[in-house]
Amino acid sequence: MPPPGRDRFARTDAPGVGVVGGGIAGLAAAVLLAERGARVTLYEREDSLGGRLAGWHTRLADGSTATMSRGFHAFFRQYYNLRGLLRRTDPGLDRLRPLPDYPLRHSGGLTDGFARVPRTPPFSALGFVALSPTFGWRDLAAMNPRAALPLLDVRVPEVYERFDSLAATAFLDRVRFPEAAHHLAFEVFSRSFFADPRELSAAELLLMFHIYFLGSAEGLLFDVPDDPFPQALWEPLGDYLQRLGADVRTCTPVCGVHPADGGRVAVRTEKALHRHDAVVLALDVGALRETVAASPDLGTPAWRDGIAGLRSAPPFLVSRLWLDRPVRADRPGFLGTSGYEGLDNISVLDRYEGEAARWAARTGGSVVELHAYAVGSDAHREQVQKLLLDGLHRVYPETGGARMVDARHEWRADCPLFPVGSHSRRPTVSTPHSQVTLAGDAIRCDLPVALMERAATTGFLAAGALLARWGVRGQVLWTVPRTGRSAALRALGAAGRR
Repeated sequence: MPPPGRDRFARTDAPGVGVVGGGIAGLAAAVLLAERGARVTLYEREDSLGGRLAGWHTRLADGSTATMSRGFHAFFRQYYNLRGLLRRTDPGLDRLRPLPDYPLRHSGGLTDGFARVPRTPPFSALGFVALSPTFGWRDLAAMNPRAALPLLDVRVPEVYERFDSLAATAFLDRVRFPEAAHHLAFEVFSRSFFADPRELSAAELLLMFHIYFLGSAEGLLFDVPDDPFPQALWEPLGDYLQRLGADVRTCTPVCGVHPADGGRVAVRTEKALHRHDAVVLALDVGALRETVAASPDLGTPAWRDGIAGLRSAPPFLVSRLWLDRPVRADRPGFLGTSGYEGLDNISVLDRYEGEAARWAARTGGSVVELHAYAVGSDAHREQVQKLLLDGLHRVYPETGGARMVDARHEWRADCPLFPVGSHSRRPTVSTPHSQVTLAGDAIRCDLPVALMERAATTGFLAAGALLARWGVRGQVLWTVPRTGRSAALRALGAAGRR
């Protein structure tokens, strides 16, 4: 619960707040501040909102226009705060549609899914083990049950104190998880952090297990936008902000942020210096490092070193292909893959996205998207793109004879990395300047949230911290419980802490 306070500012005392970054975190902060009556200026360097979920128009070889983005994102049901943000313009979340399953396929032939897995803890985890072909009786007998006990009662933030010094792969090796389950389930989840599981903190892996299995009753089913991200999500939120009186400035990169006279904060753009009563920095890792480096009078030396030490995850690739024939009708909208030489998942966009479905209906073709996470920095890009295409042909052989009408390949390397031992050094929402806060999925947050939900949650927290200073109430936040939901499992988990 936020600290108590008045409902909103009066017009005569409304502060001016600059929000730097128009992704999920920045939009959450800007929306809350504007709803409370603050005079918000939102700075976004790109020409559209959405950050790493932005989209842009591209003209295909057949003359049609399509909206390209950085690829598939799952809107899980336990992303309560992100979904609360989206409800500002879509109260019934009608612009999200459910996908029936989260299937996983290994190149060795094993396939897992979550549609039939119970969603109520602890039956969710037990059901997954019972229904999964990756867990045989011999595998279960070979596991180290005592080493697995921490999975039964993940406590936030204690999980970081206990497991941040251990790699995700090392934890699974300690538990002696079956090799197939190791690759098919947990590797798929760890790579959703755009990281190699050998480098990812085990604490983040345990947190994910808690969020999706034993900490919530929503399971691993999720929704996806029914149209490209801009049309379905961000353009409505941008319009909502402007109706609240916010000044939304796209195509406006911020070059620096500086403490100013009278406790104010100056935001420096390429054209001017803009003074605000407070600022929220809601930037990706690289942009945050650059902005702080260009703001020499911001923060303490130790805080600045922490920002400079933030790391970006390895490069990832999104290949979107427009094919001249349909993918087989029984193929899922989304498929997680493992063992296919770097191919991490396949999406068939015309199964769920309106724009892609209309193109497919008009042409008789299909729109397919391929992801590769944590690509080696020395990898040859064209070779990786070919490997992904070869993987698609192995998984969905009917695509082997398809003609490619057009293709787009997006290479990026701007997601946060959570390596072993990094949690204590990560910056928090609060900074050495009481009038400057941070938000984003790289920002430390002692709540059980991750990925897009961490971005939305820290955005609301960053705005709430500023509002509390002015005696205005913030946002009520919802998360899965900070500890395991089952008393029996908590008791077993406690045994593992002895």
